[in-house]
Amino acid sequence: MHTSSLQQNILAELDHELVTTRKLLALVPFEQADYQPHPKSMKLGQLAVHIVNLLAFKQLFVQHPSRDFLDPNGPKPGPAPTSHEGLLARFDEASASLRAALQESDDEKLTDGFRLHRGEQTLLEMPKATAIRIMGLNHSIHHRGQLSVYLRLLDIPLPAMYGPSADDKIWG
Repeated sequence: MHTSSLQQNILAELDHELVTTRKLLALVPFEQADYQPHPKSMKLGQLAVHIVNLLAFKQLFVQHPSRDFLDPNGPKPGPAPTSHEGLLARFDEASASLRAALQESDDEKLTDGFRLHRGEQTLLEMPKATAIRIMGLNHSIHHRGQLSVYLRLLDIPLPAMYGPSADDKIWG
């Protein structure tokens, strides 16, 4: 499939990553939500919820010119899901909402600037498409990698992500 627009390329990349992310999130054992492989690591449940909440962060890049972390009226993710059903429902809702926002956007809007800041302190300033890829997709993939390590340490077989996993029969 040939995708020629910035918007279509981001949507194709997003769709690919959402499938893999959902497969991994479906494996999270909520009865072990407090599992923490290291004292400096997030707990398993926190990490899974963070991955899902990053979808709303990506949508923010698409729909707004900036986000001030000090703004008390800024978007908040709401209470953390405490079950598979709740986590996957939030994931599906946020995925659909992000896809819709991207579909309503266009290449010109995606080249507009986005500023992430804390009051007067600029944390990042870049084109929206770049912010979506770096602080959105890459950030999510990074945390998804962490989640795969947590699951491996809990002896939960992993699905294929970018090719077969060590748990796939293809490796023998």
